[in-house]
Amino acid sequence: MSSFPTLSITAKQLTPRGSFAEAQAAYLSPDERTIDELVALCRDKNVGIVAHYYMDAELQGVLTRLPDAYVTIADSLKMADAAVGQARDGRQVIVVLGVDFMSENVAAVLDAAGHGDVAVYRLATEPIGCSLAESAEGEAYRSWLTQASGAERPLHVVYINTSLLTKAQAHAVVPTITCTSSNVVQTILTAAAQIPGMTIWYGPDTYMGGNLLAMLSQFATLSDDAIRAIHPAHDQASVRALIDRFHFFEEGNCVVHHMFGDDVVARVQEEHPDALLAAHLEVPGEMFALAARAATEGRGVVGSTSNILGFILDSVDAAVQAEGPSVVPVVLGTEAGMVTSIVRKVQERLRAADRDDVEVQIIFPVASEAVTPVKEDPLGLVPGVRGFEGCTVAGGCATCPYMKMNTLDSLFDVIERADQPAELAGFVPRAYTEQIAGRTAADLGSEPILHMRHFQTHGEMPAALVDDVMQRGTP
Repeated sequence: MSSFPTLSITAKQLTPRGSFAEAQAAYLSPDERTIDELVALCRDKNVGIVAHYYMDAELQGVLTRLPDAYVTIADSLKMADAAVGQARDGRQVIVVLGVDFMSENVAAVLDAAGHGDVAVYRLATEPIGCSLAESAEGEAYRSWLTQASGAERPLHVVYINTSLLTKAQAHAVVPTITCTSSNVVQTILTAAAQIPGMTIWYGPDTYMGGNLLAMLSQFATLSDDAIRAIHPAHDQASVRALIDRFHFFEEGNCVVHHMFGDDVVARVQEEHPDALLAAHLEVPGEMFALAARAATEGRGVVGSTSNILGFILDSVDAAVQAEGPSVVPVVLGTEAGMVTSIVRKVQERLRAADRDDVEVQIIFPVASEAVTPVKEDPLGLVPGVRGFEGCTVAGGCATCPYMKMNTLDSLFDVIERADQPAELAGFVPRAYTEQIAGRTAADLGSEPILHMRHFQTHGEMPAALVDDVMQRGTP
Protein backbone atom coordinates (compact mmCIF):
# COMPACT_ATOMS: atom_id res chain seq x y z
CA MET A 1 0.00 0.00 0.00
CA SER A 2 1.31 3.44 -0.96
CA SER A 3 2.11 5.86 1.85
CA PHE A 4 1.20 8.62 -0.59
CA PRO A 5 -2.48 9.58 -0.87
CA THR A 6 -4.14 8.27 -4.04
CA LEU A 7 -7.34 8.80 -6.00
CA SER A 8 -8.55 5.88 -8.10
CA ILE A 9 -10.76 6.84 -11.04
CA THR A 10 -13.08 4.51 -12.93
CA ALA A 11 -15.89 5.32 -15.34
CA LYS A 12 -18.46 5.64 -12.54
CA GLN A 13 -16.59 5.75 -9.27
CA LEU A 14 -13.88 7.55 -7.32
CA THR A 15 -11.99 5.85 -4.50
CA PRO A 16 -9.75 8.14 -2.43
CA ARG A 17 -7.16 6.84 0.01
CA GLY A 18 -5.71 9.21 2.58
CA SER A 19 -7.12 12.45 3.98
CA PHE A 20 -5.59 14.59 1.25
CA ALA A 21 -7.24 12.58 -1.52
CA GLU A 22 -10.52 12.33 0.40
CA ALA A 23 -10.66 16.12 0.66
CA GLN A 24 -10.03 16.44 -3.06
CA ALA A 25 -12.69 13.89 -4.00
CA ALA A 26 -15.35 15.25 -1.66
CA TYR A 27 -15.71 18.42 -3.72
CA LEU A 28 -16.07 16.71 -7.08
CA SER A 29 -19.87 16.43 -6.74
CA PRO A 30 -20.98 20.00 -5.91
CA ASP A 31 -24.49 21.05 -4.97
CA GLU A 32 -26.61 21.41 -8.11
CA ARG A 33 -28.21 24.56 -6.73
CA THR A 34 -24.80 26.23 -6.55
CA ILE A 35 -24.13 25.38 -10.18
CA ASP A 36 -27.56 26.62 -11.31
CA GLU A 37 -27.12 29.88 -9.42
CA LEU A 38 -23.70 30.51 -10.92
CA VAL A 39 -24.87 29.75 -14.46
CA ALA A 40 -27.82 32.12 -14.03
CA LEU A 41 -25.53 34.86 -12.75
CA CYS A 42 -23.06 34.46 -15.63
CA ARG A 43 -25.93 34.59 -18.12
CA ASP A 44 -27.66 37.58 -16.53
CA LYS A 45 -24.47 39.60 -16.02
CA ASN A 46 -22.91 38.51 -19.36
CA VAL A 47 -19.81 37.16 -17.59
CA GLY A 48 -17.15 34.73 -18.74
CA ILE A 49 -14.77 32.94 -16.36
CA VAL A 50 -11.19 31.89 -17.06
CA ALA A 51 -9.49 29.83 -14.37
CA HIS A 52 -6.16 28.14 -13.87
CA TYR A 53 -5.92 24.41 -13.20
CA TYR A 54 -4.60 25.16 -9.72
CA MET A 55 -7.82 26.41 -8.11
CA ASP A 56 -8.84 24.74 -4.86
CA ALA A 57 -10.96 21.61 -4.90
CA GLU A 58 -14.24 23.35 -4.04
CA LEU A 59 -13.91 25.88 -6.88
CA GLN A 60 -12.70 23.29 -9.37
CA GLY A 61 -15.63 21.02 -8.59
CA VAL A 62 -18.11 23.78 -9.39
CA LEU A 63 -16.26 25.20 -12.39
CA THR A 64 -15.97 21.86 -14.16
CA ARG A 65 -19.76 21.55 -14.06
CA LEU A 66 -20.44 24.89 -15.76
CA PRO A 67 -21.23 25.02 -19.50
CA ASP A 68 -18.17 25.67 -21.68
CA ALA A 69 -19.82 28.88 -22.89
CA TYR A 70 -19.15 30.45 -19.50
CA VAL A 71 -15.89 28.93 -18.26
CA THR A 72 -12.48 27.77 -19.46
CA ILE A 73 -10.01 26.00 -17.17
CA ALA A 74 -6.50 26.06 -18.62
CA ASP A 75 -2.86 26.98 -18.10
CA SER A 76 -1.81 30.62 -17.92
CA LEU A 77 -1.34 31.18 -21.66
CA LYS A 78 -4.58 29.56 -22.77
CA MET A 79 -6.47 31.54 -20.14
CA ALA A 80 -5.77 34.71 -22.13
CA ASP A 81 -6.72 33.03 -25.41
CA ALA A 82 -9.98 31.85 -23.85
CA ALA A 83 -10.74 35.35 -22.61
CA VAL A 84 -10.37 36.70 -26.15
CA GLY A 85 -12.70 33.98 -27.41
CA GLN A 86 -15.29 34.85 -24.79
CA ALA A 87 -15.02 38.54 -25.67
CA ARG A 88 -15.61 37.70 -29.33
CA ASP A 89 -18.70 35.79 -28.24
CA GLY A 90 -20.02 38.95 -26.65
CA ARG A 91 -19.03 38.65 -22.99
CA GLN A 92 -18.64 42.09 -21.46
CA VAL A 93 -16.98 40.95 -18.24
CA ILE A 94 -14.17 38.43 -17.71
CA VAL A 95 -13.45 37.13 -14.20
CA VAL A 96 -9.95 35.68 -13.81
CA LEU A 97 -9.29 32.99 -11.23
CA GLY A 98 -5.56 32.81 -10.68
CA VAL A 99 -2.69 34.92 -9.37
CA ASP A 100 -2.20 38.55 -10.34
CA PHE A 101 0.12 38.12 -13.32
CA MET A 102 -2.60 35.98 -14.92
CA SER A 103 -5.28 38.65 -14.68
CA GLU A 104 -2.75 41.24 -15.88
CA ASN A 105 -1.89 39.10 -18.91
CA VAL A 106 -5.57 38.54 -19.68
CA ALA A 107 -6.25 42.29 -19.58
CA ALA A 108 -3.22 43.06 -21.75
CA VAL A 109 -4.05 40.42 -24.36
CA LEU A 110 -7.69 41.53 -24.51
CA ASP A 111 -6.56 45.09 -25.07
CA ALA A 112 -4.10 44.05 -27.80
CA ALA A 113 -6.89 42.05 -29.49
CA GLY A 114 -9.17 45.08 -29.63
CA HIS A 115 -11.31 44.23 -26.62
CA GLY A 116 -10.14 46.93 -24.25
CA ASP A 117 -13.77 47.71 -23.40
CA VAL A 118 -14.23 44.32 -21.73
CA ALA A 119 -13.98 44.57 -17.94
CA VAL A 120 -11.51 42.23 -16.22
CA TYR A 121 -11.69 41.40 -12.50
CA ARG A 122 -9.62 39.41 -9.99
CA LEU A 123 -11.15 37.68 -6.95
CA ALA A 124 -9.43 39.60 -4.16
CA THR A 125 -8.75 43.20 -3.24
CA GLU A 126 -5.39 42.33 -1.71
CA PRO A 127 -2.46 41.23 -3.92
CA ILE A 128 -2.56 37.60 -5.08
CA GLY A 129 1.13 36.94 -5.29
CA CYS A 130 3.36 34.21 -6.71
CA SER A 131 6.71 33.21 -5.28
CA LEU A 132 8.11 32.58 -8.76
CA ALA A 133 6.91 35.89 -10.21
CA GLU A 134 8.29 37.70 -7.18
CA SER A 135 11.71 36.12 -7.84
CA ALA A 136 11.98 38.39 -10.88
CA GLU A 137 11.04 41.56 -9.04
CA GLY A 138 14.11 42.02 -6.86
CA GLU A 139 17.56 43.51 -7.22
CA ALA A 140 19.12 40.13 -7.95
CA TYR A 141 17.12 39.75 -11.16
CA ARG A 142 17.81 43.32 -12.23
CA SER A 143 21.53 42.76 -11.74
CA TRP A 144 21.34 39.53 -13.73
CA LEU A 145 19.61 41.38 -16.59
CA THR A 146 22.28 44.08 -16.49
CA GLN A 147 24.87 41.31 -16.90
CA ALA A 148 22.86 39.94 -19.83
CA SER A 149 22.72 43.36 -21.49
CA GLY A 150 26.51 43.39 -21.74
CA ALA A 151 26.68 40.01 -23.46
CA GLU A 152 26.92 39.48 -27.20
CA ARG A 153 23.53 39.41 -28.92
CA PRO A 154 21.52 38.63 -25.79
CA LEU A 155 17.93 37.39 -25.86
CA HIS A 156 16.01 37.26 -22.60
CA VAL A 157 13.48 34.40 -22.59
CA VAL A 158 11.19 35.17 -19.66
CA TYR A 159 8.63 32.78 -18.27
CA ILE A 160 5.05 33.92 -18.85
CA ASN A 161 4.48 33.53 -15.10
CA THR A 162 5.79 37.01 -14.32
CA SER A 163 4.16 40.42 -14.02
CA LEU A 164 3.76 42.91 -16.86
CA LEU A 165 6.06 45.24 -14.95
CA THR A 166 8.79 42.58 -14.87
CA LYS A 167 8.40 42.03 -18.61
CA ALA A 168 8.52 45.78 -19.29
CA GLN A 169 11.57 46.43 -17.12
CA ALA A 170 13.37 43.50 -18.69
CA HIS A 171 12.51 44.45 -22.26
CA ALA A 172 13.84 47.95 -21.64
CA VAL A 173 17.23 46.41 -20.82
CA VAL A 174 17.46 43.26 -22.95
CA PRO A 175 15.37 42.16 -25.98
CA THR A 176 12.75 39.91 -24.40
CA ILE A 177 10.29 37.23 -25.47
CA THR A 178 7.95 35.36 -23.14
CA CYS A 179 7.61 31.60 -23.09
CA THR A 180 5.49 28.89 -21.50
CA SER A 181 6.58 25.53 -20.16
CA SER A 182 5.14 23.91 -23.29
CA ASN A 183 6.91 26.11 -25.88
CA VAL A 184 10.14 27.12 -24.16
CA VAL A 185 12.31 24.43 -25.80
CA GLN A 186 11.17 25.33 -29.31
CA THR A 187 11.50 29.04 -28.50
CA ILE A 188 15.14 28.62 -27.53
CA LEU A 189 16.01 26.32 -30.44
CA THR A 190 14.30 28.54 -33.00
CA ALA A 191 15.89 31.73 -31.70
CA ALA A 192 19.33 30.11 -31.75
CA ALA A 193 18.77 28.97 -35.34
CA GLN A 194 17.66 32.41 -36.52
CA ILE A 195 20.20 34.58 -34.72
CA PRO A 196 23.86 33.56 -35.20
CA GLY A 197 26.08 33.98 -32.17
CA MET A 198 23.27 34.91 -29.78
CA THR A 199 23.26 34.22 -26.05
CA ILE A 200 20.11 32.97 -24.30
CA TRP A 201 19.20 34.27 -20.85
CA TYR A 202 16.31 32.33 -19.32
CA GLY A 203 14.54 33.30 -16.11
CA PRO A 204 13.30 33.44 -13.47
CA ASP A 205 12.59 29.75 -12.73
CA THR A 206 15.85 28.17 -11.56
CA TYR A 207 14.58 24.60 -11.72
CA MET A 208 13.23 25.02 -15.23
CA GLY A 209 16.49 26.66 -16.28
CA GLY A 210 18.51 23.76 -14.92
CA ASN A 211 16.13 21.28 -16.51
CA LEU A 212 16.42 23.04 -19.87
CA LEU A 213 20.21 22.84 -19.67
CA ALA A 214 19.91 19.13 -18.87
CA MET A 215 17.59 18.65 -21.87
CA LEU A 216 19.98 20.45 -24.20
CA SER A 217 22.84 18.33 -22.89
CA GLN A 218 20.78 15.22 -23.57
CA PHE A 219 19.96 16.44 -27.10
CA ALA A 220 23.68 16.90 -27.76
CA THR A 221 24.23 13.16 -27.26
CA LEU A 222 21.70 12.23 -29.96
CA SER A 223 22.41 11.64 -33.63
CA ASP A 224 22.02 14.54 -36.05
CA ASP A 225 18.91 12.91 -37.50
CA ALA A 226 17.35 12.56 -34.04
CA ILE A 227 18.13 16.19 -33.25
CA ARG A 228 16.60 17.36 -36.54
CA ALA A 229 13.43 15.51 -35.57
CA ILE A 230 13.28 17.81 -32.53
CA HIS A 231 14.18 20.91 -34.55
CA PRO A 232 15.07 20.79 -38.25
CA ALA A 233 17.67 23.58 -38.06
CA HIS A 234 19.88 21.88 -35.47
CA ASP A 235 22.48 19.14 -35.20
CA GLN A 236 25.02 18.05 -32.58
CA ALA A 237 27.38 20.92 -33.33
CA SER A 238 24.73 23.63 -33.12
CA VAL A 239 23.25 22.25 -29.88
CA ARG A 240 26.68 22.06 -28.26
CA ALA A 241 27.34 25.65 -29.30
CA LEU A 242 23.98 26.67 -27.81
CA ILE A 243 24.79 25.00 -24.50
CA ASP A 244 27.88 27.21 -24.18
CA ARG A 245 25.69 30.30 -24.73
CA PHE A 246 22.77 29.32 -22.47
CA HIS A 247 22.39 31.08 -19.11
CA PHE A 248 19.66 30.87 -16.49
CA PHE A 249 18.78 32.78 -13.33
CA GLU A 250 19.76 30.80 -10.24
CA GLU A 251 17.64 32.35 -7.49
CA GLY A 252 13.98 31.78 -8.42
CA ASN A 253 11.46 29.02 -7.79
CA CYS A 254 7.81 28.16 -7.25
CA VAL A 255 7.00 27.28 -3.63
CA VAL A 256 4.80 24.38 -4.81
CA HIS A 257 7.19 22.71 -7.24
CA HIS A 258 10.09 23.29 -4.83
CA MET A 259 8.59 20.55 -2.67
CA PHE A 260 9.20 17.81 -5.26
CA GLY A 261 12.82 17.26 -4.26
CA ASP A 262 15.05 14.28 -3.58
CA ASP A 263 13.14 13.01 -0.51
CA VAL A 264 9.91 12.76 -2.50
CA VAL A 265 11.72 11.22 -5.47
CA ALA A 266 13.27 8.52 -3.28
CA ARG A 267 9.84 7.54 -2.00
CA VAL A 268 8.37 7.53 -5.51
CA GLN A 269 11.11 5.19 -6.72
CA GLU A 270 10.70 2.87 -3.73
CA GLU A 271 6.90 2.74 -3.60
CA HIS A 272 5.92 3.19 -7.27
CA PRO A 273 8.75 1.95 -9.48
CA ASP A 274 6.38 0.99 -12.31
CA ALA A 275 4.08 4.03 -12.26
CA LEU A 276 3.80 6.55 -15.06
CA LEU A 277 5.45 9.84 -14.12
CA ALA A 278 3.99 13.25 -14.98
CA ALA A 279 6.09 16.21 -13.85
CA HIS A 280 5.92 19.92 -14.50
CA LEU A 281 9.00 21.48 -16.10
CA GLU A 282 9.35 23.64 -12.96
CA VAL A 283 10.12 20.75 -10.59
CA PRO A 284 13.59 20.31 -9.07
CA GLY A 285 16.22 18.37 -10.96
CA GLU A 286 15.70 15.12 -9.04
CA MET A 287 12.03 14.81 -10.05
CA PHE A 288 12.80 16.13 -13.54
CA ALA A 289 15.49 13.49 -14.08
CA LEU A 290 13.18 10.72 -12.89
CA ALA A 291 10.32 11.84 -15.14
CA ALA A 292 12.64 12.55 -18.07
CA ARG A 293 14.03 9.00 -17.89
CA ALA A 294 10.48 7.68 -17.77
CA ALA A 295 9.62 9.81 -20.81
CA THR A 296 12.43 8.25 -22.84
CA GLU A 297 10.93 4.86 -21.96
CA GLY A 298 7.44 5.94 -23.06
CA ARG A 299 6.01 6.07 -19.54
CA GLY A 300 6.42 9.68 -18.53
CA VAL A 301 6.18 13.33 -19.49
CA VAL A 302 7.85 16.56 -18.43
CA GLY A 303 6.06 19.72 -19.51
CA SER A 304 3.18 22.08 -18.85
CA THR A 305 -0.12 21.31 -17.13
CA SER A 306 -1.66 20.87 -20.59
CA ASN A 307 1.12 18.44 -21.55
CA ILE A 308 0.49 16.46 -18.36
CA LEU A 309 -3.25 16.24 -18.98
CA GLY A 310 -2.67 15.19 -22.58
CA PHE A 311 -0.21 12.47 -21.52
CA ILE A 312 -2.65 11.04 -18.98
CA LEU A 313 -5.46 10.97 -21.54
CA ASP A 314 -3.20 9.29 -24.12
CA SER A 315 -2.38 6.65 -21.49
CA VAL A 316 -6.09 6.14 -20.86
CA ASP A 317 -6.71 5.71 -24.59
CA ALA A 318 -3.97 3.07 -24.75
CA ALA A 319 -5.51 1.18 -21.83
CA VAL A 320 -8.95 1.36 -23.43
CA GLN A 321 -7.64 -0.07 -26.70
CA ALA A 322 -6.02 -3.01 -24.91
CA GLU A 323 -7.99 -6.11 -23.99
CA GLY A 324 -8.92 -6.94 -20.43
CA PRO A 325 -8.94 -4.94 -17.18
CA SER A 326 -6.04 -2.67 -16.34
CA VAL A 327 -4.78 -0.18 -13.76
CA VAL A 328 -2.93 2.95 -14.92
CA PRO A 329 -0.92 4.41 -11.99
CA VAL A 330 0.27 8.02 -12.48
CA VAL A 331 2.47 10.02 -10.11
CA LEU A 332 1.24 13.63 -10.37
CA GLY A 333 4.34 15.81 -10.00
CA THR A 334 2.65 19.19 -10.01
CA GLU A 335 0.02 21.21 -8.11
CA ALA A 336 -2.75 18.87 -7.02
CA GLY A 337 -5.53 21.25 -8.07
CA MET A 338 -5.47 19.96 -11.65
CA VAL A 339 -6.81 16.59 -10.51
CA THR A 340 -10.35 17.88 -10.95
CA SER A 341 -9.82 18.37 -14.68
CA ILE A 342 -8.07 14.99 -14.84
CA VAL A 343 -11.06 13.25 -13.21
CA ARG A 344 -13.54 14.88 -15.55
CA LYS A 345 -11.62 14.11 -18.73
CA VAL A 346 -10.66 10.57 -17.70
CA GLN A 347 -14.23 9.64 -16.81
CA GLU A 348 -15.49 11.12 -20.08
CA ARG A 349 -13.09 8.85 -21.99
CA LEU A 350 -13.91 5.74 -19.97
CA ARG A 351 -17.67 6.25 -20.22
CA ALA A 352 -17.49 6.90 -23.95
CA ALA A 353 -15.58 3.63 -24.37
CA ASP A 354 -17.91 1.79 -21.95
CA ARG A 355 -14.92 0.48 -20.01
CA ASP A 356 -15.71 -0.07 -16.34
CA ASP A 357 -12.66 -2.31 -16.02
CA VAL A 358 -10.02 0.39 -16.57
CA GLU A 359 -8.81 2.26 -13.49
CA VAL A 360 -6.56 5.33 -13.40
CA GLN A 361 -4.79 5.73 -10.08
CA ILE A 362 -3.57 9.28 -9.41
CA ILE A 363 -0.76 9.26 -6.85
CA PHE A 364 -0.16 12.54 -5.02
CA PRO A 365 3.51 12.62 -3.90
CA VAL A 366 2.59 14.53 -0.74
CA ALA A 367 1.89 13.74 2.88
CA SER A 368 -1.53 12.19 3.46
CA GLU A 369 -2.05 14.63 6.30
CA ALA A 370 -1.38 17.69 4.09
CA VAL A 371 -4.81 19.12 4.80
CA THR A 372 -6.11 22.13 6.69
CA PRO A 373 -8.85 21.87 9.34
CA VAL A 374 -11.65 24.37 8.64
CA LYS A 375 -14.28 24.62 11.36
CA GLU A 376 -16.89 26.37 9.25
CA ASP A 377 -16.56 23.88 6.38
CA PRO A 378 -19.00 20.95 6.37
CA LEU A 379 -16.16 18.55 5.54
CA GLY A 380 -14.00 19.83 8.36
CA LEU A 381 -10.86 19.97 6.19
CA VAL A 382 -9.58 21.04 2.80
CA PRO A 383 -6.65 19.68 0.77
CA GLY A 384 -3.41 21.64 1.06
CA VAL A 385 -2.41 24.49 3.30
CA ARG A 386 -3.61 28.00 3.99
CA GLY A 387 -0.78 30.49 4.07
CA PHE A 388 2.54 28.67 4.33
CA GLU A 389 2.06 26.40 7.33
CA GLY A 390 3.50 22.97 6.82
CA CYS A 391 5.47 23.70 3.64
CA THR A 392 7.96 20.85 3.84
CA VAL A 393 9.28 18.03 1.68
CA ALA A 394 6.51 15.95 3.26
CA GLY A 395 4.21 17.70 0.83
CA GLY A 396 2.51 20.51 2.71
CA CYS A 397 2.69 22.80 -0.30
CA ALA A 398 1.27 20.40 -2.88
CA THR A 399 -1.38 23.07 -3.29
CA CYS A 400 -0.50 26.70 -3.97
CA PRO A 401 -1.40 28.98 -1.05
CA TYR A 402 -1.61 31.97 -3.41
CA MET A 403 -4.09 30.29 -5.73
CA LYS A 404 -6.25 29.45 -2.73
CA MET A 405 -6.92 33.16 -2.23
CA ASN A 406 -9.54 32.63 -4.96
CA THR A 407 -12.74 31.43 -3.26
CA LEU A 408 -16.22 30.42 -4.32
CA ASP A 409 -17.78 33.11 -2.12
CA SER A 410 -15.62 35.78 -3.76
CA LEU A 411 -16.54 34.49 -7.22
CA PHE A 412 -20.24 34.90 -6.46
CA ASP A 413 -19.63 38.32 -4.92
CA VAL A 414 -17.73 39.68 -7.93
CA ILE A 415 -20.18 38.35 -10.51
CA GLU A 416 -23.19 39.63 -8.59
CA ARG A 417 -21.67 43.14 -8.79
CA ALA A 418 -20.29 42.78 -12.31
CA ASP A 419 -22.61 45.51 -13.61
CA GLN A 420 -21.52 47.90 -10.84
CA PRO A 421 -17.90 48.69 -11.75
CA ALA A 422 -17.55 51.42 -9.14
CA GLU A 423 -17.97 48.79 -6.42
CA LEU A 424 -15.33 46.53 -7.95
CA ALA A 425 -12.48 49.02 -8.32
CA GLY A 426 -10.33 47.01 -5.91
CA PHE A 427 -10.73 43.86 -8.00
CA VAL A 428 -9.36 45.39 -11.23
CA PRO A 429 -5.90 44.14 -12.28
CA ARG A 430 -3.09 46.64 -11.90
CA ALA A 431 -2.95 48.90 -14.98
CA TYR A 432 0.81 49.64 -14.97
CA THR A 433 0.55 53.18 -16.30
CA GLU A 434 4.07 54.16 -15.17
CA GLN A 435 6.47 55.17 -17.95
CA ILE A 436 9.44 52.97 -18.90
CA ALA A 437 11.63 53.95 -21.86
CA GLY A 438 8.97 56.39 -23.03
CA ARG A 439 6.11 53.86 -22.98
CA THR A 440 3.65 52.71 -20.36
CA ALA A 441 4.73 49.58 -18.52
CA ALA A 442 1.56 47.84 -19.74
CA ASP A 443 2.37 48.63 -23.37
CA LEU A 444 6.06 47.74 -23.15
CA GLY A 445 5.36 44.65 -21.04
CA SER A 446 2.87 43.36 -23.60
CA GLU A 447 5.45 43.38 -26.40
CA PRO A 448 7.33 40.24 -25.23
CA ILE A 449 3.94 38.45 -25.12
CA LEU A 450 3.16 39.58 -28.66
CA HIS A 451 6.59 38.35 -29.78
CA MET A 452 5.70 34.92 -28.38
CA ARG A 453 2.33 34.94 -30.10
CA HIS A 454 4.04 35.75 -33.41
CA PHE A 455 6.34 32.77 -32.88
CA GLN A 456 3.40 30.49 -32.08
CA THR A 457 1.54 31.62 -35.19
CA HIS A 458 4.40 31.73 -37.70
CA GLY A 459 6.99 29.36 -36.26
CA GLU A 460 9.75 31.98 -36.29
CA MET A 461 11.02 34.89 -34.25
CA PRO A 462 9.49 38.24 -35.30
CA ALA A 463 11.79 40.37 -37.45
CA ALA A 464 11.71 43.29 -35.00
CA LEU A 465 12.98 41.09 -32.18
CA VAL A 466 15.70 39.54 -34.36
CA ASP A 467 16.88 43.00 -35.44
CA ASP A 468 16.92 44.20 -31.83
CA VAL A 469 19.08 41.27 -30.74
CA MET A 470 21.43 41.58 -33.73
CA GLN A 471 22.12 45.22 -32.89
CA ARG A 472 23.28 44.35 -29.37
CA GLY A 473 26.79 43.31 -30.31
CA THR A 474 28.75 41.37 -32.90
CA PRO A 475 30.21 37.97 -32.01
